[in-house]
Amino acid sequence: MTVKSNHVTIKGTKDGLIFLLDDQCEFSELLEDLRYKLEHSHQNILTGPIIHVDVKVGLREITEEQRDEILDTLKQKGNLLIRSIDTPALDSQNIDKNQLAIHSGMIRSGQVFHHDGNLLFLGDVNPGGTIECTGDIFIIGALRGMAHAGVDGNEAAIIAASFLAPTQLRIAEVISRPPDEWENRETSMEFAYLKDGAMQIDKITNIVRVRPDLSSFKGV
Repeated sequence: MTVKSNHVTIKGTKDGLIFLLDDQCEFSELLEDLRYKLEHSHQNILTGPIIHVDVKVGLREITEEQRDEILDTLKQKGNLLIRSIDTPALDSQNIDKNQLAIHSGMIRSGQVFHHDGNLLFLGDVNPGGTIECTGDIFIIGALRGMAHAGVDGNEAAIIAASFLAPTQLRIAEVISRPPDEWENRETSMEFAYLKDGAMQIDKITNIVRVRPDLSSFKGV
């Protein structure tokens, strides 16, 4: 009989699960234990409805590749929606206002996706779904739900989408509900920003006029 190491602790909260990852063991052992718990010992609580997951790696210094391995392992369970991954050592090495994290998927009604930093989201945000970031939000897809950029008060943040037809937009503390005529106008390739404290909408082709720093934007 194989005795599995307890390198992964899964705790339930009122709004999801927290995965606490051992920061002392070998990374390969950590991944092995994570896969075991997903496929065997905790399979009963990791199936069914969508579950929001927060991942904490402690003091472990992980590379971006290792972070991606953790995320890819968790995403094999289709009902796990990764809300955050706490990587303090990695984050401290990558403080750069121009960094852009990339996530893909679909945000359905009732789901909330939160990210610290700037985000490029590949997919749709459906009505009733929410996407929120401390930085900018770029959506390659349809935004039909709610989007909140600059959640920590950054009024320079923007929200852009291939198809912009939200139920609500919010930048910092400024909230805008789109007028009824939005449904009857061209809504493709637009972005929202604040000017003199008011929400403005413009074509993405004009985005550099509002944010010249985006002319050299790079992804990670």
